[in-house]
Amino acid sequence: MSYECHGHIILSGRDFTNAIRQHQSGVLTAVIDSRLAQYARAGVTFFRDGGDNMGACVYAKRAAPAYGIDYRTPCFAIHKAGCYGKALGRAFSDPGEFRALVDEAADAGADFIKLMVTGIMDFHTYGVLTPGALTMEELVFCVDYCHGLGLRVMAHCNGAEHIKNALASGCDSLEHGYYIDEEGIRLLAETGAVWVPTVTPVANLLGNSTFSDAILERIVRGHYDALHRAHDLGCLVACGSDAGSGSVFPDTCTAQELDYLTNHTPYTAEDLQRGALAVADRFCRK
Repeated sequence: MSYECHGHIILSGRDFTNAIRQHQSGVLTAVIDSRLAQYARAGVTFFRDGGDNMGACVYAKRAAPAYGIDYRTPCFAIHKAGCYGKALGRAFSDPGEFRALVDEAADAGADFIKLMVTGIMDFHTYGVLTPGALTMEELVFCVDYCHGLGLRVMAHCNGAEHIKNALASGCDSLEHGYYIDEEGIRLLAETGAVWVPTVTPVANLLGNSTFSDAILERIVRGHYDALHRAHDLGCLVACGSDAGSGSVFPDTCTAQELDYLTNHTPYTAEDLQRGALAVADRFCRK
């Protein structure tokens, strides 16, 4: 049994733009079925999707049982207008729009809500993120509204201060979590949130000349160091590769993430299974 706790069924690991564009006139079910079959052949029996705005993951939820996969979806990610998340999500500009998006996702069968708290890393400059992030006030409102409907919150988040805000506001999982600091790790332990550190998308960039290896190595090394400290404090960590993102291929990515984590951190396969079981238990409609 293999758990993929952060993936995107709409993506192939290759051409990001085309992977999304091909579904613009409707979900190409044969493509999604083929991808589900890839994951099944790789031994994946649990898949938590990060959402898309084309309906691919909604179809995949219906189709996945035929492939022996327990599939969970937020239907689409939700991001603040003007901030990161447009490619795979839907935007809100005010509380009313946020509530409407959550209600729409819930009506469409979402198992949880995916909230885009920050942007992504700027791989040209260590420690820098792309612009835009939710404020603490916005986070508290968003998380409280989701929890009031019985929906857990999967938080895409990087950057020390943003991570602390996300955890303090009650987000149920931390996705990526790059540049987390000691206080953030302590909050992880105190809140019991599950960390899905997605090492693979960054580690797989090493050596391909896209970005400076020196910067990439520093990012990955810092992530491993943080995971050592998280293990010391008993934090729950789950294996999720960001499946389908650039150079993260469906047939190998889940095993790759497991290898990265077990070979470079104190987390064992058994530890990671405990984290995955927590994800499976929590990120479903109650």
